Amino acid sequence: MPVRRFDSLDALRGVAIVWMTLFHFCFDLNYFGYLTQNFYADPFWTWQRTAIVSLFLFTAGVGQAVAVQQGQRWPRFWRRWALVAGSALLVTAGSYAMYPQSFIYFGVLHGMAVMLLIVRLTAGWGGWLWLLGGLAIALKFIAAYAHQQWAALEFLNNMGFNWLGLISRKPITEDYVPLIPWLGAMWWGMAAGVWALRQKPHWLALDTGAAGRPLAALGRWSLPYYLLHQPVLIGLLMAVGALK
Repeated sequence: MPVRRFDSLDALRGVAIVWMTLFHFCFDLNYFGYLTQNFYADPFWTWQRTAIVSLFLFTAGVGQAVAVQQGQRWPRFWRRWALVAGSALLVTAGSYAMYPQSFIYFGVLHGMAVMLLIVRLTAGWGGWLWLLGGLAIALKFIAAYAHQQWAALEFLNNMGFNWLGLISRKPITEDYVPLIPWLGAMWWGMAAGVWALRQKPHWLALDTGAAGRPLAALGRWSLPYYLLHQPVLIGLLMAVGALK
């Protein structure tokens, strides 16, 4: 079956990319001393990060629904998955060079690699995906309560287990996207994609118009853009600093 791209889905991913770029530019300005903001605690910034990551994972889930509906076979899935997993390793290496004390060992690409596999394996579970997504999100709060009751759960905060997300405190790392609760966003994306393809296929086929085409084009190249945008932004700010 020929692969069909949906401009509306790509444009939605493009919106997430633009938002992420603006967020990271402000983060970099803060890092180089041009801003004074607390990106780790201020709700203005933490909620933006939550929304951006949720949008990326939701669109990834919808994309998996489209891939399954179009008959994507496992060899093609594995090729695309390998790009995500390999890119995650590059992020770890690059972040270690810049932030050795808080490098990224399970950020958005690491989480996405694991979640894509889980979501693909559960693609045929229909309406249960809505329930599973809600459960994944609820487990974040259940785990926090469980930690208060049982000190023996402290091991879940260790690096070997905290990628699950069943933690009582956030680890020291520049990006952290564990399975819980973020798998819920991708499961809901898969569920929404399956529903839309069956009930409202015209939603995915919406014409984005001239204004949306650049966003759709950006959304098609989200992975290379994600890998390159921070080195470019940081490089530009370092150049500005050198000129001063």
